[in-house]
Amino acid sequence: MKRRFVSWNVNGLRAALGKGFLDFCRAEDADAVCVQETKMQPGQATVDLPDYEQFWNSADKKGYSGTAIFSKLRPLAAHCDIDAEGHDAEGRAITLEFDEFYLVTEYTPNAQDGLARIGYRMAWEDAMRAYLLRLDARKPVILCGDLNVAHNEIDLKNPKSNRGNAGFSDEERGKFGERLAAGFTDAFRRLYPDRAGAYTWWSFRANARANNAGWRIDYFLVSNRIADRVEDVVLLNEVYGSDHCPVRLLIDI
Repeated sequence: MKRRFVSWNVNGLRAALGKGFLDFCRAEDADAVCVQETKMQPGQATVDLPDYEQFWNSADKKGYSGTAIFSKLRPLAAHCDIDAEGHDAEGRAITLEFDEFYLVTEYTPNAQDGLARIGYRMAWEDAMRAYLLRLDARKPVILCGDLNVAHNEIDLKNPKSNRGNAGFSDEERGKFGERLAAGFTDAFRRLYPDRAGAYTWWSFRANARANNAGWRIDYFLVSNRIADRVEDVVLLNEVYGSDHCPVRLLIDI
């Protein structure tokens, strides 16, 4: 069955609600909308999407991190976090289980300026990869989210000047490569291996978005065995409301 999923780091859902988030969701009419960086607890705002069941994983710290999934499809089960000690306080992942697949949304920790948090980032990467492999052993996985890394030079405007910075460090790029090698496909890059200028995040500084000086750090990854079922991945860079744009996956599953 043809399915449409959307992923979007909204950089604060309460702010996004004032910038057209609900109109976007209604127009997009996706089977599920996966949101990262909600920066809120359930109940702090009304998300008026009556056709969607809501799943929340908020950080212990108010106004920080957090994920949500709004799904028209009723899951068999919903699960927060990644079953790894030390990785359950920041609301960074939600998994919905369906008959034929798992849908996972992830907001990967930022390594921060000077790679101040690279140690935690590396620990998260190893724990997340192990979690995904446990899921993948049972049924295929569709993972989406802000993974906070541009994998290759084609995935950001200025690779040379950003080499070693958070989001383009050798350590982070290496862990992304390990995740792919573990049995997952970057759905966009499989379809568009040579497409440059395809970004999902732009700094608020220096007119970056107007100049398309961006990074592709928001992804759909799928288990290798369903990669050929992906029909398209679209970076919706005409949609505003955040410093990230939404990403749409069309898949027959």
